Amino acid sequence: MSGADPGSPARRQQLLRVRGRNVTWVPPLLLLVAIAVVDWNTSGEFRVISWIVLVPGIAAAICGVRATATFAVLALLAYIEVDASWPHQNQTGLPDFILVAVGGALATLACAVRVREERRMLHMRDVADTTRRTVLRPLPTPWGGLDHAAVYLAADSEARVGGDFYDIQPGPHGTRVLLGDVQGKGLPAVAAAAALLGTFRESAYHEASLAVVAERLEVRMGRHRHYVTDLGEDLDGDPERGLERFATAVLVAFPPPGSPGGHIEVVNFGHEPPLVAGPRGVRALPPGDGLPLGLAGLVGSGSGIPPVRTVPLAADETLLLVTDGVTEARDADGVFFPLRERVTQAVTTDPTTAHPAYLVELVREGTLHHSTDHVADDTTIFAIRQVT
Repeated sequence: MSGADPGSPARRQQLLRVRGRNVTWVPPLLLLVAIAVVDWNTSGEFRVISWIVLVPGIAAAICGVRATATFAVLALLAYIEVDASWPHQNQTGLPDFILVAVGGALATLACAVRVREERRMLHMRDVADTTRRTVLRPLPTPWGGLDHAAVYLAADSEARVGGDFYDIQPGPHGTRVLLGDVQGKGLPAVAAAAALLGTFRESAYHEASLAVVAERLEVRMGRHRHYVTDLGEDLDGDPERGLERFATAVLVAFPPPGSPGGHIEVVNFGHEPPLVAGPRGVRALPPGDGLPLGLAGLVGSGSGIPPVRTVPLAADETLLLVTDGVTEARDADGVFFPLRERVTQAVTTDPTTAHPAYLVELVREGTLHHSTDHVADDTTIFAIRQVT
């Protein structure tokens, strides 16, 4: 996942801690003392004590409600004491007293609103993180005889989850891998991704044939589309378009331990073909000429399920799967991110870059740099290699 927002409450609290202790009270206290000292040492023609109204304002931005109220009271008391120490003709008097008092009250109120919204936002982030961990469950490393690494970047930084999905499912018939991208955004796309992952986790474990797993995924997508349509959920604001939702995906099967290796089985549901990176260079797997999940019915009398292809994969080669957040990332001039060229250049320069963790980081940094740190679509980078 992408890093925390620099303006988020969690990030701000980290910045205002020293050796684990909260020091948010230090900036407003220093400002209060500075204003009082400066006013004490100025001439009567230039008074700055009224600037002390800034103290509760600063506290409202970084402190809690109690601390802000305390600084509002301290600012008012400091104003009274400092102003009273001047001769009567130089005192700022009642108008500035009212300004400081009202400013402190408004700052405390603003702080209460800020704290309430921050708590609400943190709660929503917790819900989003729980949803993400349910859909994109944490994967042990290694697992199912595969070493792997993954990065997921949500286009909606607040939602933190979208329609991209991936998983690894070991079983008695080998280890199956799935990566895909549900068309659309928001909770409907998340629901479709969760439905597909649930079907994948069961069928990939029990079914001996990868073609049967692919068929079950197609059936599940069709059932889900009819369900959301009957429920009245829409696609892009049009209830009649509920049956148009689909998902591109790549389904991969690694042989079980003890079986002849050197190959994998692949079913491509209209997805960007994966890349294979290793000491001998970079190559792309056959293109996804099959229809996306949910569109098999368009074929007519045929099954519409893409064929299972057997392709070579050496033990020292890494399979790189990405969603269109990578392949369709553009720079300021509208140029697409040259994924294959970047990976080829990196692997040629340093063959160890083909390791899943290094490869994923390379593509992540390259995509973010190419798109100036702004992803317009959900982005998933998933790299897997057989454990040797």
